[in-house]
Amino acid sequence: MEKTWRWFGPNDPITLEMLRQIGVEGIVTSLHHVPNGEVWTDEEVLKMKDFIESHGLRWSVVESLPVSESIKYAGADRDALIENYKKSLEALGKAGVRTVCYNFMPVLDWARTDLDYPNPDGTTNLYFNRAEFAYFDCRILGRPGAEADYDADTLARMEELAKTMTREGERRLVDNIIVKTQGFVNGNISEDDTTPVDTFRDLLKLYDGIDRDTLRANMKYFLEAIMPVCRQYDINMCVHPDDPPLQILGLPRVVTCDEDIEWFLNAVPDSHNGLTFCAGSLSAGAHNDVVELARKYADRTHFVHARICNVLPGGDFKESTHLDPRLVEVVRTFETRRPGVPMRVDHAPLMLGDEKMGYNAGYSFHGRMLALGMVSGIMAAVNA
Repeated sequence: MEKTWRWFGPNDPITLEMLRQIGVEGIVTSLHHVPNGEVWTDEEVLKMKDFIESHGLRWSVVESLPVSESIKYAGADRDALIENYKKSLEALGKAGVRTVCYNFMPVLDWARTDLDYPNPDGTTNLYFNRAEFAYFDCRILGRPGAEADYDADTLARMEELAKTMTREGERRLVDNIIVKTQGFVNGNISEDDTTPVDTFRDLLKLYDGIDRDTLRANMKYFLEAIMPVCRQYDINMCVHPDDPPLQILGLPRVVTCDEDIEWFLNAVPDSHNGLTFCAGSLSAGAHNDVVELARKYADRTHFVHARICNVLPGGDFKESTHLDPRLVEVVRTFETRRPGVPMRVDHAPLMLGDEKMGYNAGYSFHGRMLALGMVSGIMAAVNA
C-alpha cells in the first residue's frame, strides 16, 4: 500500500519536509480554504498539487471534497450544488488527482466525548462514552424524545453522571462533540461560533422527516449524477463509514454495517463508486467483524484508514494500538489484494509533547509517526 498522511495545508505545523523524513509517500489533503459548496478551480487545485510535488511528494487522495448538507437532505439548491461538485471533480481529474474520500453523514463528520482520555502509559487517546453522549443529547441539546434512543443501562449511567456534572463539564462536552471534532474538516460549526448548541439544533431540524430510506435515495441520486465525470477522468469516489457506525441524535445513518456497504455499492454498480475502508470507524460498532468486512470489500476499496477501536461494556469505545491483531489482518488483506492502494494511519495517541502543539484532534505528529512505523512493519512482514 502507498503510505500516505493527512495534512491540513500550508498552515499545518507538521510540514511536508517532516513527512518526507518519516517515510510518507503521498499526501491526503483538501482545499480547506474553499467554503463548502463552492467550486474548486483549476488554478487552486494546481497550486496545491504543485506545492506538494515541490517537496518530492504526491497528492494521492482528496479528503475531503465535502458534500453539502443540502445535497444530503435534498434541498432546493441540491442540483446546483451537485453541478459545482462535478466542476470540482473535473479540476481534480485534469490535474491527475484521482481518489476522493467523502462522507454522507448528516451534520456530524465524527463524534467523540473525550479527546484526551488517559492511558496507563501516560499517553492519551480519543474516547466515546455513551452515557456522556446521552447527557449531551438529552440534557444539553434537549432533543425531543431522545431518551427513547438509549437503553436503560445507559440512561442509568447518565443519571449518575448528572449528579456530578458541572457547567464546565457541559462546556467540555459541547466543545468535544460539536466543535473541536468538526471545525477543521470543513464542518458545520467552527470554534468562532458563539452559540454552537443553537446552531447545532438548527442543523438537526434540516433533517426533520428524512429517514434512512430517504437518505439512501439522496446518496444514490448524488452518486449517479457524478459518475459520468468520474468515468471520464478515472476518479475513484470512496465513501467514509459513519463514525461511529450507529444511529445517533435521531439522524439517519447509511454507512454503518455490511448491509449498508453492500447496498450503496450495488445501488450504483460502477467501479468508481467505492469505499474508504476505515477500520477504526467500522470496529467502533460491536456488530461489525472488521476483518471479514476487509476481505469482502477489498476489491471495491480505494482508500484505507489504518486504525482500530476497542468496544467496551455499555457501548463505550476507544482507539486501540495499531498492533491490534485485527488491524494486522486488515493490513494483510489490503497489502496482498490491493497493492498500491493509498493508506493512512489515523487517530493516534498524543505523546512526547504532542499535547502542547495544538494539533487537530486525533492528528498528532509523534503518535501518528509511531503508528506509521507499526503499520510499515506489518507491511514489511506481510511481504517478507
